[in-house]
Parts: sequence; structure tokens; C-alpha cells
Amino acid sequence: MNRSELINAIFTKKSVLCVGLDTDITKIPKHLLTEEDPVFSFNKAIIDATKEYAVAYKINTAFYEAQGINGWISLQKTLEYIPKGIFTIADAKRGDIGNTSEQYARTFFHTYPFDSVTVAPYMGEDSVKPFLQFPGKWTIVLGLTSNAGSANFQLQQSGDELLYQKVLRTVASWGSPENLMFVIGATRKEQLQEVRALLPEHFFLVPGVGAQGGDVDTVCRNAFNKDAGVLINVSRGIIFAANDTSFAERANEEARRYQKEMEQHILDLK
Repeated sequence: MNRSELINAIFTKKSVLCVGLDTDITKIPKHLLTEEDPVFSFNKAIIDATKEYAVAYKINTAFYEAQGINGWISLQKTLEYIPKGIFTIADAKRGDIGNTSEQYARTFFHTYPFDSVTVAPYMGEDSVKPFLQFPGKWTIVLGLTSNAGSANFQLQQSGDELLYQKVLRTVASWGSPENLMFVIGATRKEQLQEVRALLPEHFFLVPGVGAQGGDVDTVCRNAFNKDAGVLINVSRGIIFAANDTSFAERANEEARRYQKEMEQHILDLK
């Protein structure tokens, strides 16, 4: 999915909602455990319940890798079930020396044909650029995360700027707003404003809304650009809104609630 297609989906659905399929098999409703593939059965129901409101789905590969070969099968089936026209993210946080990154890129752009993959930039340019060589695909680079440990490195001074600012500025020069996004946490409006000023055109994948304390209004007011320019990820707050037979209905209600919060901000852009 290219940039114009993503923007069109956002304005058509009046939504920047990304549903995180962080499907922990120990947390899914117990009645699904008798299914042949409980994880896929859960994901299928969540997708059916939320696809009207979601412009993206983010599959956190850790929850699938932990299940071995069965997890990878569930991942593939889930990816294939996501409707065309909805942006797909492999939340894999890969990044290694060049030839290894090439194989990671092939994994998530060819073997499992996601639209995008998350990448850790710590090893520098040669670990990121292989992901940028795939036309029509996106590299989503960790920039400023919302976890407590981000203070250990990201918020440390590096010359006349903070380290995360140097990472964002440097990585942005390796690609373009057509193939680079950045993970930017949602919990502090001042930082959202700073990052948007630094990167006025790029899309941001914004976690931290809901369970981690961020909110839709803060993100939209402080990180939107003329194209909206953000994907707000919600995982637990939607997929685990209930853990009984009503789980899909409750996921639908929560996705709709988030979309309604986003709608007015998107309408204000016109």
C-alpha cells in the first residue's frame, strides 16, 4: 500500500485506528481453546468485528513466534484474512548487519507479504537500508517509545540534541515520507509536538493509547499533519475488552468508540 492509498483509506473511514493483534493465547476466551487454531479463530473474529473502523492491523510477531510452527501458521492465516485495502504491519523490531537485514526484509515483504515492518535502528544505516529497497513497502523505525526504559538511551543528551532526535533526523535522510514511518509514543504532548516539527511529512505509528495512558485527543491535536499522518495503535483495549463469548461484540464497540474520537479531528483537516 503506497502513501496515497493509505491517506485515502484514512479519509474514507475517518479513522487512524490500527488494531494491534498481540494475541496472547493465555488471554483469549477459553471457549476458543477447543478450536483447531485458537489464535486464528480469535483473530478472525476480531478482524470481522473491527475492519469497518480499522485502517491498519499490527501483528506483533513475538506472540506467534512463541508458539513455534503453529504460531507462524496462525500468523500467515491471519495476514491472508485481513481485507485488501487495510494496511498491515509486522511488528517484528528487526535490525542486523546488512545481509541479515536483507533476509529479514524478504521474510516480511515476500514470504509474509506485509505492507510494513518495524525496525530497530541501533546498528545504523547498513542495518536499515536493506528494508528500504522494496518498492511499495514501508520501514517503521523505532524513534521515541512510550516504555519506561526509553529514558535509558533515547532521552539522553547527544551533543546539542537528545539521542532520539538525532536518530529521527539521521534515519529520515535514508529514505523518504513515501517509505519511512517512525514509532512515536503517545504519552507526552510536548514530545509529539517536537517530533512533528522535526518530521512534518512522515507518518508516525503511535502506541501508548489506552492501557499505557495515552489518549486519542492528545495525539491528534499534537501529531496530525495535513494528511493526518499518524496511525494510532490500540491492542489490549480492543482485543481483550472482554474474555468471554462477547469478546468480538465488545471489540466492535471499542473500535467504534475510538473511531468516533478520531473522526472529528480528521474532518477538521478538510
